[in-house]
Amino acid sequence: MLPFASRENSAESEIAKEEIMSRRNHLHVEMRWRAVGMLQAGARQSVVVRELNVNRSVIHMLWNHNQRDQNTSRRRGSGRRRITTTADDRYLLQCARRRGTLTA
Repeated sequence: MLPFASRENSAESEIAKEEIMSRRNHLHVEMRWRAVGMLQAGARQSVVVRELNVNRSVIHMLWNHNQRDQNTSRRRGSGRRRITTTADDRYLLQCARRRGTLTA
């Protein structure tokens, strides 16, 4: 340890190391817009990663998604994909109302 460093500074550096090691894997809405703004302003992805304390892949996927779709919304959750569209659902509901004795 350096002669001018105190115990408090070393404790703070240990906390900083732990914060760096525990990177988040997703961003909240405000953080996503902040990241996109930094990238659009010309910041490198590595700088944004360090600034926001997230994993590199998160920023990479966010930037690719923003360039492709022009938005920063998160993808919908996992689960079974829909087979019928909303138009199909409306049609089936209309048929069911017309003929109450028929089954799906």
